[in-house]
Amino acid sequence: MKQKKHRETLPPGSVVFTGDQKVEKVSIHYLKYDVEHLTEQKLDNQTDITFLQSDSDIVDWYDIRGLHDTRLIETLGQTFEIHPLILEDIVDTDQRPKFEEYERGLFLVIRALSFEKDQEEMNVEHITIYFRKGLVVTFQETESDLFESVRKRLQARSGKIRSLGADYLVYALADVLVDQYYFLLEDVEEVISQLEEELLDSSDDTIRERIHHIKRTLIGARKSITPLREAINRFAKSENDIIQEGTKLFIRDLYDHAIQVMDMVENYRDMLNGLQDLHLSEISYKMNQVMQVLTIITTVFVPLSFLVGLYGMNFDNMPELHYKYGYFMLWGFMLIIALGLLVWFRRKRWL
Repeated sequence: MKQKKHRETLPPGSVVFTGDQKVEKVSIHYLKYDVEHLTEQKLDNQTDITFLQSDSDIVDWYDIRGLHDTRLIETLGQTFEIHPLILEDIVDTDQRPKFEEYERGLFLVIRALSFEKDQEEMNVEHITIYFRKGLVVTFQETESDLFESVRKRLQARSGKIRSLGADYLVYALADVLVDQYYFLLEDVEEVISQLEEELLDSSDDTIRERIHHIKRTLIGARKSITPLREAINRFAKSENDIIQEGTKLFIRDLYDHAIQVMDMVENYRDMLNGLQDLHLSEISYKMNQVMQVLTIITTVFVPLSFLVGLYGMNFDNMPELHYKYGYFMLWGFMLIIALGLLVWFRRKRWL
C-alpha cells in the first residue's frame, strides 16, 4: 500500500514495483529462432546480461520471470527503446488487461488465472507482453513457466509457429493464457456440482459461505476477462504493420474464445444464484417442517388443555369428580381426541 502511495507522487513513466516479490532472483529465458535454427539460453539478474535484437528475419524472445528488479526492467527499456509508460505498466501488478500501440512497438497486458480446488482459491498473475517486428519480451511474476507448451512447439517445430513472425508468437502466448481460463472454469464447475450435492444432503451455514466465496471468485475472474476481451478485440483490429493479415484470423478466433469464456462465467454465476435460492428454499422447507410438527402438537394439546383446565376448576357441583372411574374416563376421552386428531391430520396429509 505504501508503494502505491509513493508511486502516486511520482511523474508518469516512473518504474515502481507495486506488487509482492514472488521470486528471489529474476530469471531470464532467452530464445532465438527462425525456420531453420533455434537457440536457447537461461540467465538471471545476478549475471552480466547483454540484451540484443537479431536481424529482422529472426525472432528474439526474452521471457522475464520476476518483476521486482526495476533496474533490469529499465535496462531492457533503454536497450529496446520501450516507452516509459509501458515500463510503468509492467511493474504495476494491479494494471487491468489492455492493448496499446506505441511508435516503437505494441503492448499487451493480460492476467493468468488458476484455481485451487482444495482451497477453492483463485490465483492471479500479472502478465505483460511487449513486441515489435522480430522481438517479443514477456514479463511474469513467478518462476512458473506458463508458456511451456509454446516453447515445446518451437523446439519441436510443430505447426507454423517457426515460420511466422513475432505477432504470431504473441498470439500463441495469449492463446495459452486464455486456454487456462477454460481449465479454471472446469474446476469451478466441479466445485459447483459438489456444492449442489452437499446442499441436497445438508444446508448448513458453511455451504452458504462457500457459495459466496465462489461467487466472489467468479467476480474476480470477470474483472480480468471483461477488459481482456476488449484488449483482444483491439489487437485483432489493429492496422499496425507488425501484425500480419494471416495472424489477425487467429486473433479473431482468440477473441471468440474470450467471449465464450465470458459466457461461461456468466452461466456459472447464474448457477450459483440458483444454488443460493435452493439453499434458502431448503432452509425454508425444513423450517416449515418444524413449524408443522409444532403446530400439530399444539393443535392436539389444545382440547386436552381445555379438559384439564375444565376439571381443574375448584367448583363443588362437578358430578364427574365424584365418579369412581372419572379419572380413567377422562384419560380415555383425551386419548381418543388425540388419536382422532392424528388420524385426521394423516388423512389430510399434514403428517
